[in-house]
Amino acid sequence: MSAPARSRTALVTGAAGFIGFHLARRLLADGWVVIGIDGMTDYYDVRLKHARLAQLRGAGGEGANAFRFHEVMLEDAPRILEIFAETRPDAVIHLAAQAGVRYSLENPRAYIDSNLTGTFNVMEGVRETQPAHFLAASTSSVYGANTLMPFAETHQTDHPITLYAATKKANETMLHAYAHLWNLPVTTFRFFTVYGPWGRPDMALFKFVKAILEGMPIDVYGEGRMKRDFTYVDDLVEAIIRLIDTPPVPGLPAEGVADSLSPAAPYRVVNIGGGQPVGLLPFIETIEKELGKPAIRNMLPMQKGDVRETVASAELLEALTGYRPATSVEQGVKAFVAWYRDYYAAG
Repeated sequence: MSAPARSRTALVTGAAGFIGFHLARRLLADGWVVIGIDGMTDYYDVRLKHARLAQLRGAGGEGANAFRFHEVMLEDAPRILEIFAETRPDAVIHLAAQAGVRYSLENPRAYIDSNLTGTFNVMEGVRETQPAHFLAASTSSVYGANTLMPFAETHQTDHPITLYAATKKANETMLHAYAHLWNLPVTTFRFFTVYGPWGRPDMALFKFVKAILEGMPIDVYGEGRMKRDFTYVDDLVEAIIRLIDTPPVPGLPAEGVADSLSPAAPYRVVNIGGGQPVGLLPFIETIEKELGKPAIRNMLPMQKGDVRETVASAELLEALTGYRPATSVEQGVKAFVAWYRDYYAAG
Protein backbone atom coordinates (compact mmCIF):
# COMPACT_ATOMS: atom_id res chain seq x y z
CA MET A 1 0.00 0.00 0.00
CA SER A 2 1.51 3.31 -1.04
CA ALA A 3 1.95 6.11 1.48
CA PRO A 4 -0.48 9.04 1.25
CA ALA A 5 0.76 12.01 -0.72
CA ARG A 6 2.50 14.69 1.35
CA SER A 7 0.60 17.94 1.69
CA ARG A 8 2.28 20.80 -0.07
CA THR A 9 3.62 23.61 2.08
CA ALA A 10 3.06 27.30 1.36
CA LEU A 11 4.84 30.07 3.21
CA VAL A 12 2.66 33.18 3.35
CA THR A 13 4.09 36.46 4.61
CA GLY A 14 1.54 38.89 6.02
CA ALA A 15 -0.68 35.96 7.05
CA ALA A 16 -2.52 37.99 9.69
CA GLY A 17 -3.24 40.76 7.20
CA PHE A 18 -6.38 41.23 5.16
CA ILE A 19 -5.31 39.45 1.97
CA GLY A 20 -2.91 37.05 3.68
CA PHE A 21 -5.67 35.79 5.95
CA HIS A 22 -8.04 35.09 3.06
CA LEU A 23 -5.31 33.37 1.05
CA ALA A 24 -4.13 31.26 4.00
CA ARG A 25 -7.70 30.19 4.75
CA ARG A 26 -8.22 29.11 1.14
CA LEU A 27 -4.90 27.22 1.03
CA LEU A 28 -5.80 25.38 4.23
CA ALA A 29 -9.20 24.47 2.80
CA ASP A 30 -7.42 23.12 -0.28
CA GLY A 31 -5.22 20.84 1.85
CA TRP A 32 -2.00 22.83 2.03
CA VAL A 33 0.15 23.21 5.13
CA VAL A 34 0.54 26.96 5.64
CA ILE A 35 3.50 28.63 7.34
CA GLY A 36 2.36 32.11 8.30
CA ILE A 37 4.68 35.04 9.01
CA ASP A 38 3.51 38.42 10.28
CA GLY A 39 5.09 41.22 12.30
CA MET A 40 1.76 42.14 13.96
CA THR A 41 2.56 45.85 13.74
CA ASP A 42 0.16 48.45 15.11
CA TYR A 43 -0.43 50.24 11.79
CA TYR A 44 -4.06 49.41 12.56
CA ASP A 45 -5.93 47.64 15.39
CA VAL A 46 -3.91 44.51 16.22
CA ARG A 47 -7.03 42.90 17.68
CA LEU A 48 -8.36 42.47 14.15
CA LYS A 49 -5.15 40.64 13.19
CA HIS A 50 -5.45 38.35 16.21
CA ALA A 51 -9.07 37.62 15.30
CA ARG A 52 -8.00 36.59 11.81
CA LEU A 53 -5.32 34.30 13.25
CA ALA A 54 -7.91 32.70 15.53
CA GLN A 55 -9.88 31.77 12.42
CA LEU A 56 -6.82 30.13 10.86
CA ARG A 57 -5.64 28.12 13.84
CA GLY A 58 -6.98 24.59 13.80
CA ALA A 59 -8.10 24.85 10.18
CA GLY A 60 -7.02 22.53 7.39
CA GLY A 61 -6.75 18.82 6.79
CA GLU A 62 -4.03 18.24 9.39
CA GLY A 63 -5.86 19.99 12.21
CA ALA A 64 -3.85 22.39 14.34
CA ASN A 65 -0.63 21.37 12.59
CA ALA A 66 -1.82 22.62 9.21
CA PHE A 67 -1.30 26.27 10.16
CA ARG A 68 1.95 27.26 11.82
CA PHE A 69 2.44 30.88 12.70
CA HIS A 70 5.59 32.89 13.39
CA GLU A 71 5.39 36.44 14.73
CA VAL A 72 8.48 38.05 13.26
CA MET A 73 9.38 41.24 11.43
CA LEU A 74 10.66 40.83 7.90
CA GLU A 75 13.64 42.98 8.84
CA ASP A 76 14.85 40.20 11.19
CA ALA A 77 17.03 38.48 8.59
CA PRO A 78 18.44 35.67 10.79
CA ARG A 79 14.98 34.57 11.93
CA ILE A 80 13.47 34.81 8.43
CA LEU A 81 16.27 32.62 7.02
CA GLU A 82 15.84 30.20 9.90
CA ILE A 83 12.11 29.79 9.18
CA PHE A 84 12.83 29.11 5.52
CA ALA A 85 15.46 26.52 6.41
CA GLU A 86 13.13 24.81 8.88
CA THR A 87 10.08 24.66 6.58
CA ARG A 88 11.53 24.47 3.03
CA PRO A 89 8.20 25.52 1.41
CA ASP A 90 6.97 24.35 -1.99
CA ALA A 91 5.56 27.80 -2.74
CA VAL A 92 6.15 31.21 -1.23
CA ILE A 93 3.53 33.96 -1.45
CA HIS A 94 4.98 37.25 -0.24
CA LEU A 95 2.18 39.62 0.76
CA ALA A 96 3.64 41.39 3.80
CA ALA A 97 4.40 45.06 3.26
CA GLN A 98 3.88 48.46 4.74
CA ALA A 99 0.67 49.31 2.92
CA GLY A 100 -1.16 52.55 2.26
CA VAL A 101 -0.48 55.30 -0.25
CA ARG A 102 -1.31 58.15 2.13
CA TYR A 103 0.62 56.79 5.12
CA SER A 104 3.77 56.88 2.98
CA LEU A 105 3.59 60.68 3.23
CA GLU A 106 3.65 60.47 7.04
CA ASN A 107 6.10 57.66 7.75
CA PRO A 108 8.25 57.00 4.69
CA ARG A 109 10.96 55.09 6.54
CA ALA A 110 8.51 52.28 7.35
CA TYR A 111 8.26 51.58 3.61
CA ILE A 112 12.03 51.33 3.20
CA ASP A 113 12.40 48.99 6.17
CA SER A 114 9.51 46.67 5.33
CA ASN A 115 9.15 46.81 1.57
CA LEU A 116 12.81 46.96 0.58
CA THR A 117 14.86 45.41 3.40
CA GLY A 118 12.09 42.98 4.34
CA THR A 119 11.51 41.83 0.78
CA PHE A 120 15.26 41.35 0.31
CA ASN A 121 15.33 39.03 3.34
CA VAL A 122 12.46 36.99 1.92
CA MET A 123 14.28 36.82 -1.43
CA GLU A 124 17.35 35.45 0.33
CA GLY A 125 15.23 32.77 2.00
CA VAL A 126 13.82 31.82 -1.39
CA ARG A 127 17.30 31.71 -2.92
CA GLU A 128 18.47 29.33 -0.20
CA THR A 129 15.49 26.94 -0.35
CA GLN A 130 14.50 27.06 -4.06
CA PRO A 131 10.68 26.64 -3.89
CA ALA A 132 8.86 25.63 -7.07
CA HIS A 133 7.32 29.11 -7.38
CA PHE A 134 7.82 32.45 -5.65
CA LEU A 135 4.85 34.83 -5.93
CA ALA A 136 4.97 38.40 -4.64
CA ALA A 137 2.46 41.21 -4.33
CA SER A 138 2.88 44.50 -6.12
CA THR A 139 0.29 47.18 -6.77
CA SER A 140 -1.56 49.07 -9.47
CA SER A 141 0.08 52.16 -7.97
CA VAL A 142 3.26 51.35 -9.92
CA TYR A 143 1.47 52.59 -13.07
CA GLY A 144 1.75 56.03 -11.47
CA ALA A 145 1.45 58.85 -13.97
CA ASN A 146 0.58 56.49 -16.82
CA THR A 147 -2.69 57.59 -18.43
CA LEU A 148 -3.00 54.83 -21.04
CA MET A 149 -6.02 52.69 -20.08
CA PRO A 150 -6.50 49.90 -19.32
CA PHE A 151 -3.20 49.37 -17.52
CA ALA A 152 -1.35 46.48 -19.16
CA GLU A 153 1.60 44.59 -17.71
CA THR A 154 3.72 45.59 -20.70
CA HIS A 155 3.21 49.33 -20.12
CA GLN A 156 6.08 51.39 -18.76
CA THR A 157 6.00 51.92 -15.00
CA ASP A 158 8.90 54.35 -14.69
CA HIS A 159 6.99 57.23 -13.09
CA PRO A 160 5.60 56.23 -9.66
CA ILE A 161 4.14 59.20 -7.79
CA THR A 162 4.32 57.91 -4.19
CA LEU A 163 7.09 56.32 -2.15
CA TYR A 164 4.84 53.30 -1.59
CA ALA A 165 4.60 52.76 -5.35
CA ALA A 166 8.32 53.38 -5.75
CA THR A 167 9.18 50.67 -3.22
CA LYS A 168 6.87 48.22 -4.99
CA LYS A 169 8.45 49.05 -8.35
CA ALA A 170 11.85 48.49 -6.73
CA ASN A 171 10.60 45.10 -5.49
CA GLU A 172 9.67 44.13 -9.03
CA THR A 173 13.13 44.94 -10.36
CA MET A 174 14.86 43.22 -7.42
CA LEU A 175 12.77 40.09 -7.99
CA HIS A 176 13.57 40.06 -11.69
CA ALA A 177 17.28 40.20 -10.90
CA TYR A 178 17.01 37.25 -8.50
CA ALA A 179 14.91 35.29 -10.97
CA HIS A 180 17.68 35.76 -13.53
CA LEU A 181 20.66 35.18 -11.24
CA TRP A 182 19.35 32.12 -9.44
CA ASN A 183 16.87 30.68 -11.97
CA LEU A 184 13.97 31.25 -9.59
CA PRO A 185 10.43 31.09 -11.07
CA VAL A 186 8.88 34.38 -9.92
CA THR A 187 5.44 35.89 -10.54
CA THR A 188 4.70 39.40 -9.37
CA PHE A 189 1.03 40.33 -9.28
CA ARG A 190 -0.31 43.86 -9.26
CA PHE A 191 -3.41 44.27 -7.09
CA PHE A 192 -6.23 46.68 -7.93
CA THR A 193 -8.16 48.17 -4.95
CA VAL A 194 -8.91 44.96 -3.08
CA TYR A 195 -11.88 45.00 -0.68
CA GLY A 196 -14.12 42.62 1.24
CA PRO A 197 -14.82 41.10 4.69
CA TRP A 198 -12.04 41.35 7.27
CA GLY A 199 -10.66 44.39 5.42
CA ARG A 200 -8.28 46.96 6.87
CA PRO A 201 -9.73 49.87 8.88
CA ASP A 202 -7.72 52.37 6.81
CA MET A 203 -9.44 51.33 3.56
CA ALA A 204 -12.20 53.44 2.05
CA LEU A 205 -15.02 50.89 2.32
CA PHE A 206 -14.30 50.23 6.00
CA LYS A 207 -14.08 53.94 6.83
CA PHE A 208 -17.24 54.76 4.88
CA VAL A 209 -19.34 52.03 6.51
CA LYS A 210 -18.13 52.90 10.00
CA ALA A 211 -18.74 56.63 9.57
CA ILE A 212 -22.19 56.28 7.97
CA LEU A 213 -23.41 53.92 10.70
CA GLU A 214 -22.11 56.33 13.37
CA GLY A 215 -23.66 59.37 11.67
CA MET A 216 -20.26 60.91 10.97
CA PRO A 217 -19.20 62.59 7.71
CA ILE A 218 -17.09 60.79 5.12
CA ASP A 219 -14.23 62.45 3.23
CA VAL A 220 -14.80 62.22 -0.53
CA TYR A 221 -11.57 63.08 -2.31
CA GLY A 222 -11.31 64.33 -5.87
CA GLU A 223 -14.87 65.67 -5.46
CA GLY A 224 -15.97 62.07 -6.07
CA ARG A 225 -14.80 62.03 -9.69
CA MET A 226 -12.24 59.26 -9.21
CA LYS A 227 -12.73 55.72 -10.52
CA ARG A 228 -11.25 52.49 -9.21
CA ASP A 229 -11.07 48.94 -10.52
CA PHE A 230 -12.39 47.35 -7.33
CA THR A 231 -11.38 43.69 -6.83
CA TYR A 232 -13.30 41.51 -4.39
CA VAL A 233 -10.92 39.61 -2.14
CA ASP A 234 -12.25 36.12 -2.97
CA ASP A 235 -11.67 36.83 -6.67
CA LEU A 236 -8.12 37.92 -5.89
CA VAL A 237 -7.46 34.74 -3.91
CA GLU A 238 -8.86 32.57 -6.69
CA ALA A 239 -6.47 34.21 -9.14
CA ILE A 240 -3.48 33.67 -6.84
CA ILE A 241 -4.40 30.03 -6.27
CA ARG A 242 -4.49 29.44 -10.01
CA LEU A 243 -1.21 31.27 -10.56
CA ILE A 244 0.63 29.14 -7.98
CA ASP A 245 0.67 26.23 -10.41
CA THR A 246 1.44 28.47 -13.39
CA PRO A 247 5.12 29.38 -12.94
CA PRO A 248 6.75 31.36 -15.73
CA VAL A 249 8.89 29.35 -18.13
CA PRO A 250 11.37 31.23 -20.34
CA GLY A 251 10.45 30.99 -24.01
CA LEU A 252 6.86 29.88 -23.33
CA PRO A 253 4.70 33.03 -23.36
CA ALA A 254 0.93 32.97 -23.04
CA GLU A 255 -0.82 32.55 -26.38
CA GLY A 256 -2.88 35.27 -28.01
CA VAL A 257 -2.02 38.13 -25.65
CA ALA A 258 0.86 40.47 -24.89
CA ASP A 259 2.88 38.70 -22.19
CA SER A 260 5.15 40.35 -19.64
CA LEU A 261 7.32 37.21 -19.53
CA SER A 262 10.96 38.27 -19.25
CA PRO A 263 13.37 37.45 -22.09
CA ALA A 264 16.13 37.00 -19.50
CA ALA A 265 14.54 35.16 -16.57
CA PRO A 266 11.65 32.92 -15.41
CA TYR A 267 9.80 36.07 -14.36
CA ARG A 268 6.37 37.50 -15.15
CA VAL A 269 4.13 40.36 -13.97
CA VAL A 270 0.36 39.77 -13.87
CA ASN A 271 -2.46 42.22 -13.13
CA ILE A 272 -5.21 40.94 -10.86
CA GLY A 273 -8.25 43.07 -11.58
CA GLY A 274 -11.49 42.73 -13.49
CA GLY A 275 -11.17 45.71 -15.82
CA GLN A 276 -14.53 47.18 -14.74
CA PRO A 277 -13.87 50.52 -12.99
CA VAL A 278 -16.53 52.03 -10.74
CA GLY A 279 -16.86 55.72 -9.92
CA LEU A 280 -16.38 56.80 -6.31
CA LEU A 281 -19.85 58.35 -6.07
CA PRO A 282 -21.65 55.22 -7.40
CA PHE A 283 -19.53 53.21 -4.94
CA ILE A 284 -20.74 55.39 -2.07
CA GLU A 285 -24.33 55.12 -3.30
CA THR A 286 -24.03 51.32 -3.25
CA ILE A 287 -22.88 51.50 0.39
CA GLU A 288 -25.74 53.86 1.30
CA LYS A 289 -28.25 51.50 -0.30
CA GLU A 290 -26.89 48.49 1.54
CA LEU A 291 -26.85 50.32 4.88
CA GLY A 292 -30.21 51.97 4.30
CA LYS A 293 -28.71 55.24 5.44
CA PRO A 294 -27.32 58.28 3.56
CA ALA A 295 -23.76 59.47 3.95
CA ILE A 296 -22.82 62.96 5.09
CA ARG A 297 -20.35 63.86 2.35
CA ASN A 298 -17.36 66.11 2.91
CA MET A 299 -16.23 66.89 -0.64
CA LEU A 300 -12.47 67.44 -0.89
CA PRO A 301 -9.84 67.93 -3.62
CA MET A 302 -7.47 65.17 -4.75
CA GLN A 303 -4.83 64.15 -2.24
CA LYS A 304 -1.12 64.00 -2.98
CA GLY A 305 -0.25 60.68 -4.61
CA ASP A 306 -3.80 59.90 -5.76
CA VAL A 307 -4.57 59.08 -9.38
CA ARG A 308 -7.83 59.86 -11.13
CA GLU A 309 -8.55 56.34 -12.42
CA THR A 310 -7.28 52.76 -12.38
CA VAL A 311 -8.33 50.08 -14.86
CA ALA A 312 -6.71 46.66 -15.15
CA SER A 313 -6.20 44.72 -18.32
CA ALA A 314 -7.19 41.19 -17.29
CA GLU A 315 -6.26 39.56 -20.59
CA LEU A 316 -2.97 38.03 -19.44
CA LEU A 317 -4.48 36.68 -16.22
CA GLU A 318 -7.33 35.10 -18.17
CA ALA A 319 -4.98 33.62 -20.77
CA LEU A 320 -2.81 32.04 -18.06
CA THR A 321 -5.55 30.82 -15.71
CA GLY A 322 -8.88 30.88 -17.58
CA TYR A 323 -10.14 33.27 -14.90
CA ARG A 324 -10.81 36.96 -14.35
CA PRO A 325 -12.40 38.71 -11.33
CA ALA A 326 -16.13 39.20 -11.84
CA THR A 327 -17.80 39.83 -8.46
CA SER A 328 -19.90 43.00 -8.70
CA VAL A 329 -19.44 45.89 -6.31
CA GLU A 330 -23.03 45.33 -5.16
CA GLN A 331 -22.22 41.75 -4.15
CA GLY A 332 -18.91 42.68 -2.55
CA VAL A 333 -20.26 45.60 -0.54
CA LYS A 334 -23.16 43.44 0.68
CA ALA A 335 -20.71 40.80 1.94
CA PHE A 336 -18.53 43.39 3.68
CA VAL A 337 -21.47 45.10 5.40
CA ALA A 338 -22.77 41.72 6.62
CA TRP A 339 -19.33 40.91 8.08
CA TYR A 340 -18.93 44.38 9.63
CA ARG A 341 -22.32 44.28 11.32
CA ASP A 342 -21.62 40.80 12.68
CA TYR A 343 -18.04 41.45 13.81
CA TYR A 344 -18.71 44.81 15.45
CA ALA A 345 -22.34 44.12 16.41
CA ALA A 346 -23.15 47.35 14.58
CA GLY A 347 -26.34 48.67 13.05
